[in-house]
Amino acid sequence: MGPFDVIVIGGGVVGSAIARELTKYRLHIGVLEKNLDVCYETSGRNSGVVHGGFAYDVGTLKAKLCVEGNQGMDELSRDLGFSFKRCGKVLVGKTAEDLETLKRTIVQGEKNGASELYLLSKEELHKLVPTAVGEFAMFSKNSGIVDPFNYTIALAENAAQNGAKYFFDHEVTGIDRKKDETGNFFYMVTTKHGIFKSRWVINSAGLGCGKISDMLGIRGYRVIGSKGDYIILDRRTGELLPMPIYPVPSNTYMGIHVTNTTDGNVIIGPNAETTDNFTYYGVPQENMDYLAESASEIWPYIRKADYIRNYSGILPKWVDENGIIQDFKIEIRPELAPYAVNLVGIESPGLTAAVPIGRMVVQMMQEYEAFEKNPQFDPKRKGILRFDEQDDETKAKLIEMDSNYGEVICRCEKVTKAEILQAIHNPLGVHTMAGIKYRTRSMMGRCQGGYCQMRIERMIEDELGVKDTDIRYARQNSWMFTGEVRKEEQ
Repeated sequence: MGPFDVIVIGGGVVGSAIARELTKYRLHIGVLEKNLDVCYETSGRNSGVVHGGFAYDVGTLKAKLCVEGNQGMDELSRDLGFSFKRCGKVLVGKTAEDLETLKRTIVQGEKNGASELYLLSKEELHKLVPTAVGEFAMFSKNSGIVDPFNYTIALAENAAQNGAKYFFDHEVTGIDRKKDETGNFFYMVTTKHGIFKSRWVINSAGLGCGKISDMLGIRGYRVIGSKGDYIILDRRTGELLPMPIYPVPSNTYMGIHVTNTTDGNVIIGPNAETTDNFTYYGVPQENMDYLAESASEIWPYIRKADYIRNYSGILPKWVDENGIIQDFKIEIRPELAPYAVNLVGIESPGLTAAVPIGRMVVQMMQEYEAFEKNPQFDPKRKGILRFDEQDDETKAKLIEMDSNYGEVICRCEKVTKAEILQAIHNPLGVHTMAGIKYRTRSMMGRCQGGYCQMRIERMIEDELGVKDTDIRYARQNSWMFTGEVRKEEQ
């Protein structure tokens, strides 16, 4: 297919941020995503924390791009209509060693450009976060929380609205570099649904970055997976946690923390286990028990009665021959792969740093080729209005305009039929059950879809004219139905 000017491999938060930045120019852009939506892997399986930038070594891309991403998140959330709260976070300590670590962390953060980092006494900590357990703490006022699903979706939808073409279920299986009749290089990117021709290729494949790097001819990167498990607590716990609580971090791991979400839940986790299986997201019971026990040391309000779900995520970490985790790698290697941008090891804080990463990639590309500005670029995207968050007067007006706002489909999260319909007809053309869930929060409440899931499935059938046996929950083989259990006699 094509020809394209740029093919972005990977449609997660970083790939979509890159695609959106590229639509600021007159370019024909394609995004190849192996999953059926943009947030089914690392981008949607994390803590949803907007980091302050103090936890990374001075002079690294992780530090620089994290601080830039943090500083720009308010304006970005307003433009793109996703939930972001600059609530701050605390790192709590108990020992003299912890105190020295936090002092060093503040110095490191200030060198990185992070601002408003404070050391708190026990009294100051408990005034700020009464439920936290600790003798003292570091307070990062500019840290925050984001809805990672809608953040990723918003970037992707805005990119699509500005002309980028998304191709789902298009896993890349091969990349060939050729020359045309004028002697210019171009790429042939093979997927199971066809071959895409492009002048530029960008490897933003997340967990698949090492494999795509090899296909480009840039070999030798060792990428391991770091799997973290989480527990989600019911919304009724949210009022006990005004901001995330972290333990004092090590050099390579932030520790098991307790995080509030933009929707009022509480998340416990993650642990960190090295894995070479990038598709297994199960959470063993012993891991859940360990998460609860560890997190209770800094926030003793974890009860099994409040568990509503667990999940896990995997970070792609680039390590050297000694197993030491490396900085982000963002490179153009013209001697090996001209007109290709290679991103390796984009792990945490990739969620926070996604848009600055996108800007950096486009700037690097323009050192090789001048791009013409796109005067039609629109930085704003209108998300799905959450009916339950509106005042009574606004609710009445919405129902008057569209009676579907008067029918609640998801009782737990109070999501209306109008919101579900908007999600079904989303700009990316996603129609999995999880795609509707991530766009509306339906099926995310206490009953986890027990009441609304089948109603939403029927709405997808009716609205899109698809068979029940064609509808998937999230992934390629996650069929909602495989056939009838029994057929009634005619």
